[in-house]
Amino acid sequence: MEVSKEMTIGELVRRYPEAVKVLSKYGLRCAGCPAASFEKLEDVAKAHGVDVDKILEEIRKEIEK
Repeated sequence: MEVSKEMTIGELVRRYPEAVKVLSKYGLRCAGCPAASFEKLEDVAKAHGVDVDKILEEIRKEIEK
């Protein structure tokens, strides 16, 4: 599955643990939060005033390493 902004934080972190590094960089420390199972990356980024496309780009680069 491709990384997308529609993924929940929980799903993203389960499939791609390396995403936690990028999320933390942007202050999105929600990987262990109870809401991670239903909050989508796009919604969390918007709530924190972060550009979701920039986060996705960095997560994809981190995964490729």
